[in-house]
Amino acid sequence: MTTRPEIVRTDVHLEPRSERVILRPFIPSDPHRVAAVLSRALELEESRVDAELAALLRDFSSRHIDFERRLLAHYDGVASRIVNPRALTRSRKILIGALFSGEYALESAALFNPSIVPHPDQRGVGSGELRFVLSLRATGEGHVSSIEFRSGILDPSGEIRMDPVSPYVSLPEVDPDPRYEKARFLDILTEMGCDNRHSAELLDMLGDVFPKSELNRCLLRLKKESHLAGQEGKETFQKVQWIADSNYEIDFPSARALGERAIFPVSRNESNGIEDARFVLFSEDDGSSVYYATYTAYNGHAILPQLIETRDFRHFRVNTLNGNAVRNKGMALFPRRINGRYAMLSRQDDENLFLMFSDHVHHWSDSKVILRPAELWEAAKIGNCGSPLETEAGWLVLTHGVGPMRRYCIGAALLDLNDPSKVLGRLRKPLLEPEGAGREGYVPNVVYSCGAMLHGRNLILPFAMSDRTTTIVRVPLDALLEELGGGGS
Repeated sequence: MTTRPEIVRTDVHLEPRSERVILRPFIPSDPHRVAAVLSRALELEESRVDAELAALLRDFSSRHIDFERRLLAHYDGVASRIVNPRALTRSRKILIGALFSGEYALESAALFNPSIVPHPDQRGVGSGELRFVLSLRATGEGHVSSIEFRSGILDPSGEIRMDPVSPYVSLPEVDPDPRYEKARFLDILTEMGCDNRHSAELLDMLGDVFPKSELNRCLLRLKKESHLAGQEGKETFQKVQWIADSNYEIDFPSARALGERAIFPVSRNESNGIEDARFVLFSEDDGSSVYYATYTAYNGHAILPQLIETRDFRHFRVNTLNGNAVRNKGMALFPRRINGRYAMLSRQDDENLFLMFSDHVHHWSDSKVILRPAELWEAAKIGNCGSPLETEAGWLVLTHGVGPMRRYCIGAALLDLNDPSKVLGRLRKPLLEPEGAGREGYVPNVVYSCGAMLHGRNLILPFAMSDRTTTIVRVPLDALLEELGGGGS
């Protein structure tokens, strides 16, 4: 096919807003610097403390939710270095917390790479309408990425009403004592080459499911004996701690609106960013559903594929993906099992699009190429733009292709419903390409998406322009399927 379906543009245009800030702790790694700051704060007269705190609250409290509570939490991070913390007034504790805090503008640089899924709460929507959740990659100072959310309603014709954006953004509470499955721990340790007597000794001390506190107690006991374990034991225990830190749970208060919730890097493996989350509403065989999202954790040196799980966008469970087939970016889970197995798209070699199956959503070992670059606009490499969408004609897969001048375009392919390794059709020309003002941005000449959604006979496609801003277009599904050789309704 040499044509492409008509693209219907909407007036949705999401720009990064620098005024949306979070509070982050800033505690120097040098203990002498921490002691010096504390000494200065402890020397202040109480009247000076009260005056300084009043000015601080005047300048900053309107910019944050639970401002004082957050500062007290940051104070707790240094309280153990104070000789007599009980003697301090609440005001001095808050001021000390502020000395070890700073604002971070989550989306000051970019708000991009969106994915869209149905909202878990459809109460109150009109006939033929659909409430949706839009996830976004927000990037601020230092190119650190996090996940933000927006919401809105699609009417029967595909017109969009976005919900107002709150000026506030808040971080979740991290569960201090998550639970782990011994079998998964062993799988990851084995994959990392740490299936040895040291890990066996540790796991023998733990139950089939164990809390992090129990793991820490056992690790502490074994570390005290590490002089007998040698270098292998020390490295094993370090990797155990790394696995534990990479698998965590977070919660947002129910009072926080969806648009006020942001998932900021928690573990060390994602310290430089949570990149390109691809959300999908996954239907279980028993009729229940859960939201999954694959994303790339980046620590500034290496990437780690991760999986988010949630049912309500309030409580999130984050786990590592393991197996020899999840060592690159751009994984996208199919929205249901196929022939009893999980299925996922991936890119193993930074060039082609792969398909893989698994009996366990966290472990992926086998893969095969299903799409290779075919046209000049995708000659450098191809990948996916989110989870496949199920249609009567087959699995609709949005792809991205990289061509001359590192220009990113969005294409499409159609896969067989029962055997998605069979490609039924693909667009020869891009569905979307960089054009006009959309070519300019943080990374020029890029259009990119992390997931679209079907609504009636329309494809609702959010996409980022040049890694800076986000918009949404509507594509008539029947026309697109006809171009792909799958016909229409």
